[in-house]
Amino acid sequence: MKKPKVPEIQVDKDQNGEWFFHLRAPNGEIQAHGEGYSSKSKALRGATSFKKNATAADIVVVAK
Repeated sequence: MKKPKVPEIQVDKDQNGEWFFHLRAPNGEIQAHGEGYSSKSKALRGATSFKKNATAADIVVVAK
């Protein structure tokens, strides 16, 4: 797979026919992965929501 020049949220379809999205860094590594969706439009909505909400998210350490 071609490495993106900037971080990308990529929407793709897996071998089982489920749609998903992931955040791919410029070095080619996947940094975040969304759940499986039944349709491309649902995966796009999830990716859009992720993009919108991730910029406002706080970093919270859960484990003590």
